[in-house]
This record gives sequence, structure tokens and C-alpha cells, in this order.
Amino acid sequence: MGPLNGVRVVEIASLAPAPFGCMILADMGAEVIRIERAGGARGIGLTPPAGPLDRGRRSIAVDLKDPAGVAVVRKLIESADVFVEGFRPGVAERLGIGPDALLQINPKLVYGRMTGWGQDGPLAARAGHDINYIAIAGALEPIGRAGERPHAPMNLLGDFGGGGLMLALGIVSALFERQQSGQGQVVDAAMVDGAALLTTFMHGMHASGMWDGERGTNALDGAAPFYDTYETSDCKFMAVGSVEPQFYALLLGKLGLTDAELAVQLDVATWPDVKTAISRVFREKTRAEWTEIFTDSDACVTPVLSPWEAHEHPHNEARGAFVEVDGLIQPAPAPRFSRTANAHPVPMDAGGRNVARTLASWGLDEETVAALTSSKAVC
Repeated sequence: MGPLNGVRVVEIASLAPAPFGCMILADMGAEVIRIERAGGARGIGLTPPAGPLDRGRRSIAVDLKDPAGVAVVRKLIESADVFVEGFRPGVAERLGIGPDALLQINPKLVYGRMTGWGQDGPLAARAGHDINYIAIAGALEPIGRAGERPHAPMNLLGDFGGGGLMLALGIVSALFERQQSGQGQVVDAAMVDGAALLTTFMHGMHASGMWDGERGTNALDGAAPFYDTYETSDCKFMAVGSVEPQFYALLLGKLGLTDAELAVQLDVATWPDVKTAISRVFREKTRAEWTEIFTDSDACVTPVLSPWEAHEHPHNEARGAFVEVDGLIQPAPAPRFSRTANAHPVPMDAGGRNVARTLASWGLDEETVAALTSSKAVC
């Protein structure tokens, strides 16, 4: 099931970005085996517990400091299409599973490297997190209200948008190219690069003079009354994106605002007063009431839902945008394919973890598996 059916991926367990990228590959039908660190613990500090990012895999635990454990990885590579690691630069090489070593075993291997800073550059060896990567990429500074400090936008831009998603795209692109050349290659997926790429539109806006103001003073960063969120009477919010003139007119009509001065959409000097007028009206009704009012309108107004409410929205329900996996509601695979549809996701090691069966499916014989598990090189 899925367009990547038949693709085999070996994933070295790491934090969120690489698992997200491998989740996408698994959602699209790839067979993913995750190699956990033998004796490693999960759920420490902000390390995410097992859950949605892990779906669709089989897993084993390997002692990568044991030559026998490294030999297992090398054996898996013989029949793999993709290898993914999220170490700092140089660590995989020291463990004996760097790209030179693995491409020598399997020249057609696509070797995915997920890092924050990339494989080279002054910061390559330094620690960092999403907020640091998007900070120097230029993606953090514009986010926030006027006169306030930049707001951390969760870890969506660096870890997931600029990281895991770009990793998955890079891997699929390398697999496509391999069909022509017959050769594998290294995919250097750096969150700082991906986060910068996400700002491409803003660079164009700035060059054309359409994004010159400070943070929170531009048309698409909360300054304009037609592109912002508004509080409702029940302390919830509505999102307004009435950018085009005809949609802005519909917004004013639904709100009952008939003052001609309010209709002058692009007069920046009037924005504060227009926003005040719109805010006053939105506070007169609940989010549910406004949702009903704007349901069949092209005014581009929608309720602001929490991640835990989103699955209940009628549109998301109709599209099946969320699925339940092992009792947990979570986003469904995306995008969708007309002919090679993705299968319904399953939790990691669905049906129970079985190291012997998993390794046998990757070409290791029963005697070898018994020796590895007995020595604790694999468990």
C-alpha cells in the first residue's frame, strides 16, 4: 500500500525531525526498521514518548558500540534502499556506519543525514534546537506582535517543516534520481537550510516593497485588520484571512459594518481603527455562533481550533484528516494518492515486537539472530 511500497528504510532512532521524516516514508508505504539504542530510555525531559511519530515501523535495539551490533546494521544495509541517521557530524563515521562505509556495501543506498546546522560550517559541531536554527535562518524574527519580542512558534518550522519534511523530500528525490543513474547518494538535510527555504516568499515580498515594516506591522503578520485573529464572547478566537477586496467586503457585510471608511482596505493609517471596530463585533457572539454565520461564506473566516479539537471539525471529519491509531487520535497520512493509496497507519511493532521475525525478514538467519540476542548486541 502506498507509492513507496517496496522501499526499505533503516532508521537510527533520534529526536523528532528524523522520526517525522521516516513516519512520512512509512505512511507512504515504505518498510521501515528502526534501530533503537540498546538500553536507551525514552521520555526523559522533553524527549517525546512513543507515539504517532513512531507509527508504521518495526524496531530492534542494537548496541552500536559493539562490533557485532555494527555488523547487524551493515547486514541490513545490503537489502536497504534508504538509511537515516540524526547524529552530529562525524559520529556515524566513528561508529563505522558513515556514508563511505555503507555506500561501499550498497552503492545504490540513499543515505539521509538529519542535523540542525548541516554537515559543515562553523556551527556544524554545536548543539542546537529548533528555535536556534530558525533564528539564524531569518524565520523567527518576523514572528510576533509589534513592539514585542519574537514569539517561539512551537517547533514546527525547524524540526518538522524545515527538518523532517525536507528530509523526506530529499530522500524521495534521491530515490527518483537513482532510477536514472543506478547510484545512491548522501542527502544532507539541515534544519537551518530548510527553515530558510520556508521564508522564500517573504524575501520576494521584501524585494518588492511589500514587507518593509518591523515585526507585527505588515499585512500578513497581524497588523492588517483583514488578516488576524479575533476574540469571541466565550474567550475563543476566529481567524480572518479576507485578503482579496471581494472577500473583505463579505467580511464587513457579515459583521454588519457599513461605515464607508472601513471599506478602504489598504489604507494602513486606518488599520488600528478598523481592527478595533471588528474586534468589538466579534466579542458580541461565541465562536460557535460566528462559525455558523461564516460557514457558507467566502469571507475566509474560520474558527481557531486547538490540535485536540481539530478532528471534530466537519470538514476534517469528511476528509478523514485524522485517524485513530492504538486509541490515539492523530493526523492522517498526507498527501493523498488516487491510485496508490496509503494504508491506515499502525503503531510501531503492531502485534508485538518480535526481533527474530523482523531480522529474518531482512535476511539474517536464525542461528545468527540467536547469537546476537544471546550476547545482547541486539534485543
